[in-house]
Amino acid sequence: MPRLPVISGEEAMRAFERAGWHVDRQRGSHVVMLKQGSIVSLSIPQHKELAPGTLRALIRAAGMAVEEFVKLI
Repeated sequence: MPRLPVISGEEAMRAFERAGWHVDRQRGSHVVMLKQGSIVSLSIPQHKELAPGTLRALIRAAGMAVEEFVKLI
């Protein structure tokens, strides 16, 4: 399994935006992102450092591979 980078919620949000996701709303420290044609929403915590399990779950929910995500960072 490939290693995940240590990134912030802001960096993750920008990477998902490059993949076609857009910010729908924010409530507290969580930004909710949507993608046209997808029934899934991503809730990204805006922390200084995302936990590896949280980041991997977001990547999996977006239907991406870790390698694809790393290229978008």
